[in-house]
Amino acid sequence: MRFLVPSKHRPAIVNRLARIERHVRGIKEMTQQDRDCGDLLIQIAAVRNALDNAGKLILQDRIEGCVVEAVRAGDEEKVLEDLQDALNKFIR
Repeated sequence: MRFLVPSKHRPAIVNRLARIERHVRGIKEMTQQDRDCGDLLIQIAAVRNALDNAGKLILQDRIEGCVVEAVRAGDEEKVLEDLQDALNKFIR
């Protein structure tokens, strides 16, 4: 799925992914330091939640950009196919 129109959320998405990357590195370091497994699981859950939120922003961009453009062009069937495809990729 490409961003076919300018993405107003792209800077926020990139920032969130950078924070997630740092967080994952922190979890790796915690593991190497033999930290408590409960602490590790809490951090992993936080990363999973952060990834879900980044995915929601990407879907929001898809809806606000590509889907709206396709609706304006009168291609409702294509809109529904594209949206369903995006949702299937995100929700497995």
